[in-house]
Formats: sequence, structure tokens, C-alpha cells
Amino acid sequence: MTEPPPDIVEVTSIIYYSGYIVSLVALSLAVIVFVYFKDLRCLRNTIHANLFITYILSALMWIIILTLQLSGSQSGIASCVILVTLLHYFTLTNFFWMLVEGLYLYMLVVETFSGDNLRFNMYAAIGWGGPGVFVIMWVIAKGITISGLDQATTLEIDCSWMRESTVDWIFQGPVCAVLIINLVFLIRIMWVLITKLRSANTVETRQYRKASKALLVLIPLLGITYLVVLAAPSEGVVSDIFAVARALLLSTQGFSVSLFYCFLNSEVRLALRHRLERWRDERNIRIGQVRQRSRRCLSFENQDGFVTCTTTVECTV
Repeated sequence: MTEPPPDIVEVTSIIYYSGYIVSLVALSLAVIVFVYFKDLRCLRNTIHANLFITYILSALMWIIILTLQLSGSQSGIASCVILVTLLHYFTLTNFFWMLVEGLYLYMLVVETFSGDNLRFNMYAAIGWGGPGVFVIMWVIAKGITISGLDQATTLEIDCSWMRESTVDWIFQGPVCAVLIINLVFLIRIMWVLITKLRSANTVETRQYRKASKALLVLIPLLGITYLVVLAAPSEGVVSDIFAVARALLLSTQGFSVSLFYCFLNSEVRLALRHRLERWRDERNIRIGQVRQRSRRCLSFENQDGFVTCTTTVECTV
């Protein structure tokens, strides 16, 4: 594989850092919003928050690995194994929590389960536990396949655990399966919304429609991102274009998810508006109380050593 020219490496590195920083800021604000506002605490938003956390962890791992690569810092094979394993695990959790998003919506719209029948523990086992199984399998298989090779001693792209191989399909396969399953969920959900809930105009059905639209946008986005990472050309100008596109898509995934699931969410905007109005009301009340406590002061004039009041003026704070 031909190494990309230095200018492309520099450009993509800037894109990675900028995109991941923007994503981290957006995702952190989104998590704070879901945790701070009690009105937004429900199973759906808890699932959203867990999805955001996986993107935060994944972005942090990308930044750490990229920084070590660019700085040329030396590290042992153990650090390489740990960092690469964590990166693959958090990347898998991104897709598995997207699967949880699709499953949750499918259970509500298609299977029409009530909220009492849906337990977060089940979704947490899928979102956090499922990726762990595949990553452990990958670690074992990867260790066996490279056991006879010279182990790299630096955390560079030539680290044996970072080289692509057929063993990587142990975690790449589940990602493809998740995208296909979510696509099936989405088709079924949209069919139900079109056929059965089209005439309904309740708050609940409107929420289903908005959640479906968000899933409709994010699944192709994640699929395109993964295909660009998985099947990018290795040489020529096309390779440079793919490198830039890959850096842009990967680094801004977290921002895209937080945008559709939080900042464009009508419930979130309503909660923020109510909080702002409450803050304004409290501020106006405090100002009114201060003014009520203010006294009507008098201008002073000395007469025979005494202070008398002649003209009244209002003192405000």
C-alpha cells in the first residue's frame, strides 16, 4: 500500500482533530442536557445518552491514537493492543447502540409494547455487552494469527494489531449485520407509520415520526461512513479524496448524531425554552423585590446642623 503524500496526511490530521473536537463538544452538551433536565429523563433519552457516550469514548480513543502516531511516541506492544482493542470496542458500541435505537422504536411502533414492558437492562446488555463478545473473539484470533510475526514495538501504523487482515471481519461482520437489521427495522417502522398511523395526529405518533426520520438519516450516514473506511482505494488522487472524506465523516459522526437526536429534538428545544423563560421570570421577580425594598430617598439640605429632606427621588439598585 502506497503511503499518502505528506500534505494529505497533514490535511486529514487537521480534519480529524477539528471534527473530533466539535463532536466532543456537541456530544458533551447533549449528555449534559439529558442529565440536567428532569423532564427529559425517560428510556428513549437514556438510550440516546448512552449512544452519545459511546461516541465520546470513541472520539477520545481516536484522538489519543492519532496524537501518539503523529508525535512518534514509543510504546510497547501491550499499549498497542489495549488502545486498538478499546478503539474497536467503542466503534462497535456505536453501531450496537444504533441497533438499540432501531429496536426500541420497532418495539414501540410495530410490536406496540408499552413502556412498562421495555427494560433498559435488556438494551444495555445489547449495547455494551454485545460488542464485548465480538471484540474478545477478535483479540484471541488476532493474537493467534500474529503470534509468529515480529511484534512492533512502537505505536505506529505498522503496529501488527493495527494492520488489516481477514480476522477483522470478526467485528466488521457484526457492523454490516447491524446496518442491515436496522434497515429492516426502519422499513417496517415506516410501513406501519404510513399505513396505520397516517391518520393519527397525536403527540406520541408525531414523536414516532420524528424518531423514524432521525433513524432514516443516520443509518445511511453510518453505512456510508463504514463503507468509506472499509473499501477505500489505496493509490492516486481518488485515494486522497477518500482519505479526506473518511476523515470528515468519521470525525463528525458524533456531531451528526447529537444534532438529530438532541439539538433538533422538539422536546429538548421545548425544555430549553421553558428553562430560559423560568430564568427570566425568576430574574424579573428578584428585580421587582429589590425595587420594592428600595426606599424613597430624599435630597439633603443642612439647616442649623441638622439634616432635613426637601425633594424626593427614587433609589433603584
